[in-house]
Amino acid sequence: MKKEHKDVLLRKCGEKNYGKLEGLDNPGLIAFLAEYVGLCNPGSVFIRTDSEDDAEYIRKKALETGEEKELRIPGHTVHFDGYYDQARDKTNTRYLLRPDEVLGSDISFIDREEGLKEIRAILKDIMAGKEMYISFFCLGPTDSEFSISAVQITDSTYVAHSEDILYRSGYEQFKRLSGADRFFRFVHSAGALENRVSRDVYNRRVYIDLEEEMVYSANTQYAGNTVGLKKLAMRLAIKRASEEGWLTEHMFVMGVHGPDKKRLTYFTGSFPSACGKTATAMLEGEKIIGDDIAYLRCKNGNIRAVNVESGIFGIIKDVSARSDPAIFKALTSPAEIIFSNVLVTTDNRPDWLGSGEPEPEEGVNFAGKWYQGRKGPDDNEILPAHKNARYTIRLESLENCDENLANPEGVKIGGVIYGGRDSDTNVPVEQSFDWAHGILTQAATIESETTAATLGKEGVRKFNLMANLDFLSIPIGRYIQNNLDIVEGIKDPPLIFHVNYFLKGKDGNYLNGIKDKHVWVRWMELRVNGEAGAVKTPTGYFPAYQDLVPLFREVLGRGYTREEYEEQFTLRIPERMDKKKRIKKIYHSKVFDTPHALMKALDDQMARLEECRKKHGDYVSPFVLEGLLQ
Repeated sequence: MKKEHKDVLLRKCGEKNYGKLEGLDNPGLIAFLAEYVGLCNPGSVFIRTDSEDDAEYIRKKALETGEEKELRIPGHTVHFDGYYDQARDKTNTRYLLRPDEVLGSDISFIDREEGLKEIRAILKDIMAGKEMYISFFCLGPTDSEFSISAVQITDSTYVAHSEDILYRSGYEQFKRLSGADRFFRFVHSAGALENRVSRDVYNRRVYIDLEEEMVYSANTQYAGNTVGLKKLAMRLAIKRASEEGWLTEHMFVMGVHGPDKKRLTYFTGSFPSACGKTATAMLEGEKIIGDDIAYLRCKNGNIRAVNVESGIFGIIKDVSARSDPAIFKALTSPAEIIFSNVLVTTDNRPDWLGSGEPEPEEGVNFAGKWYQGRKGPDDNEILPAHKNARYTIRLESLENCDENLANPEGVKIGGVIYGGRDSDTNVPVEQSFDWAHGILTQAATIESETTAATLGKEGVRKFNLMANLDFLSIPIGRYIQNNLDIVEGIKDPPLIFHVNYFLKGKDGNYLNGIKDKHVWVRWMELRVNGEAGAVKTPTGYFPAYQDLVPLFREVLGRGYTREEYEEQFTLRIPERMDKKKRIKKIYHSKVFDTPHALMKALDDQMARLEECRKKHGDYVSPFVLEGLLQ
């Protein structure tokens, strides 16, 4: 250990905290910490190990600093971000790239040397007079092939506390590195504070250095910009996975019961925002391992997956006793939970949009004192709670948490679900012909259709392959090829499915009921285990009517008519053909390394659709195709 490193750390940490760092015996870690303690210049440094005392220290500090406040139910606290700091800052989130590095035309980046100079200037003395918190975490279960060690530097107790809930403690995991310096690094500062929130959000920066596997974040408190181990770490992990032959995916991991609950089959699922991802992962009566990010590896002839996290940072809007009973029960019971940007009522409880409770007349929210009709500094009316209000909770607080949450071997995946949102094209559920067909014609072609409520213009389709486009840190073509290659040598890969919960009929009404998705998931479980038939179509396999009737009765307690089935599962050829043309145009114009196999798969699918149209017309009833039942 270099003397200058020891001197810097010992002066700021004190003997007790410095001793915690010595116990890790990692010169690379010490050099990194000394560099950023010297640059940020905090008044003091606290080192968090895996001990409960250290975790409690941060929880108490969060209350002392005012970054969190206690609520009525024991264990519940609330945090408010600044008025202009309520979401991921896509504009100022950039990769630091060398001039010879190319990720893609839509990737936001800055020259690496220029970006490093800028962010280091911002971080210079940014923590003066404040305490720095250094925490060690593990992405994925500890002591596992899936484990990735990570160290977080922050001056925000809210960030440190959130990560303590969301991730597995990793101090002992760092010891397993045996001095190796390949770990993820995160440096964050909320910057100057005003009324306990970041003041200089105009100077907000989130910079990702793939070369050093490091993320810088400054002048922001919102967790999507500051909790480095979430989507920021996912970008680092996508690149590492690509180099090592595994996958980092924007996926839930859930268990679905078979008949009579005598079997549990595990699925992963990737959906763009507002397409039903969390609602699927949290289906009543099923099991959850994770709702957001998964690592997938080929192990012993199977695809196995783990949840990167051990908690949920979830959107709370529209969570109610009716829509999400498991989450709602957890959020209204004593447990360690951080609510962010909700409304705190006059009786000191959290309330949010779509909670199912009567809307309060007044309270306190991210804008301060709130009352009906209050307007913000931008002259917009302030809602009681923010649309992006969140909750942070340990998965173990949920009654439906699966016992394999921390299994170092992960779970065997039987099926992969890709979700999208469109009103006129895809059927509610469809199985691909095989793995490659699913990746190329379903996963790589995902679109999410906007609604009038979000953009003021309905029906705008946003391309989002694998629901992971915003977080890619490698070229798109390589990412697609990695997904194809992961099953190489596997005799029976997981089945791939596509779902669309938003299909509409001629009258403009949704053809899916809110809870119908449970039936589609149960049908998938039967397919994985060879216990349900399917109708072969030019684009994949549709459920057979006779298999859905008993599922609707068993799962939802209602009948299911031939008319409902036919309207939901009619093959809409003109719309399918238009989609394929849109997707081909995107790959031709924006992706420089599109795999040839992708274009061939799309062309082959269009040829099959055209042949079907010549025989049966533009809109083909599934009953017409029943002769191909398999």
